[in-house]
Amino acid sequence: MQDRLLPYWLLVPAFIIVLATTIYPLAYSFITSFRAWDLTKSRRPEGFVGIDNYIYAASESQFLNSLWVTFIFVITSVALTVVLAMALALLLRRKGPMHTFTRIILILPFAMSPALIGVSYRFMFNPEFGVLANGLGAVFPALQGVPWLADPQLAMGILVLTDVWHWTPYMTFMCLGGLASIPRETEEAARIDGASNLRIVFGIILPQMRGVILVMAVLKTIFALKMFDQVVTLTGGGPGTSTETLAYFIFNVGFRWFDMGYASALAWILTAIMMFISIWYVRMLLSERKMATA
Repeated sequence: MQDRLLPYWLLVPAFIIVLATTIYPLAYSFITSFRAWDLTKSRRPEGFVGIDNYIYAASESQFLNSLWVTFIFVITSVALTVVLAMALALLLRRKGPMHTFTRIILILPFAMSPALIGVSYRFMFNPEFGVLANGLGAVFPALQGVPWLADPQLAMGILVLTDVWHWTPYMTFMCLGGLASIPRETEEAARIDGASNLRIVFGIILPQMRGVILVMAVLKTIFALKMFDQVVTLTGGGPGTSTETLAYFIFNVGFRWFDMGYASALAWILTAIMMFISIWYVRMLLSERKMATA
């Protein structure tokens, strides 16, 4: 009897850690989302307000703005990352003299801290001494002295650029793993029949990579929805609120304005969005597998 219970007893420490660091905070934040709690007035949560925090979010302009900014960021970031990762994977698929070295160099952006990436790009796009800002100004004189991070559209573009630069290597290796599972015989047969490279890519490779692309898309979407570090260190949500993503807005509400009840409600709205997108992607993935096995 003791031998049968031993595995469960060994799991108890891990369960306690998960309970203390994950389950309890989630449950506490969910309960807090239905309460009023201003840290500047009280150290403890105040009375229940029902769904007032959620109703207020639906009509608050700053929340709606952060939702729109997040939508624009996620769409552009996910699309560019998936396309670039697929293109790089197709190039790296062919082994050459610099094959191993290229893969080592490729992983370096992903190995860097997101906060460090934000700080680095902030310096590089400084119009006075930034390497990238001055380099672009030297090549294109019309861009000399452009305040890159002071323009709403340019700041959003640079924020997307840093995120794509950071995540493309990881997604590229996912694509390489998927490409390795495609039999070369199919491509060779197509080449013998006179198919061009573009036809092979769009007619043979991409249809067999749909499952991998969907997994990449759902992972990148979740990462983009949670993206916080680069916003803090690169743009600070500015200029104005043009790059204030939902995750950064939640941080401001909770730890700058100290409205913990409203911040908890916003956090659960973000969680619900990620869950909805994940379920949608999983259903698409399952439907793709059913079609493949049919």
